[in-house]
Amino acid sequence: MISSLRGTVLAISGGSIVIEVGGVGFSVQVTPDHALSLRIGDEARVLTSLIVREDALSLFGFADAEQLQVFDLLTGVSGVGPKSAIGVLSVLSPEQIAEAVTAEDDAPFRKVSGIGPKTAKLIVVSLSGKIAVTRRAPRTAATAPPSTLSESVLIALVGLGWPEKVASDAIAEAVAETEESARDNVQSLLRVTLARLGPGQTAARR
Repeated sequence: MISSLRGTVLAISGGSIVIEVGGVGFSVQVTPDHALSLRIGDEARVLTSLIVREDALSLFGFADAEQLQVFDLLTGVSGVGPKSAIGVLSVLSPEQIAEAVTAEDDAPFRKVSGIGPKTAKLIVVSLSGKIAVTRRAPRTAATAPPSTLSESVLIALVGLGWPEKVASDAIAEAVAETEESARDNVQSLLRVTLARLGPGQTAARR
């Protein structure tokens, strides 16, 4: 069981990174905002969940134990695979997930690509009593000029498999229709844009 990795970041894409540990490069699937927080050449530590399938071994990485815990809870829900679980965490923070479950509100989950109404309701029911809202100070995120923000988010979305035109249009709509305070850094703009893309779109490489 691989529970964590610490090593040098060799490559970064919209939804995965490669970390070299002891001369071996491990491909790890992460949320887009996690990928954007890293830089090639940096030393990074990620908590991991190893998913074993008959035809593949897949590593999913997380910045903290809370994200890993929520990922494990989500993958325990019938109909929610690891890719769908990482998709939920790409759009919603652990706190937002806990708030939705506590409020018995499945609407936030229906905004996630690949999560239909039935599965969204099942997530709320299955996680009830298993996850609590924990208030904490928001993680700081570096701000950047609007053009740089949009370009970074576009790179992340294309890396996830969204067509460039679809991603670009969604970013433009998010910028035009969302208050600046809700999209003042790469991570927040990425979350808002992913929420806009929603289940009505399908990434090209899913």
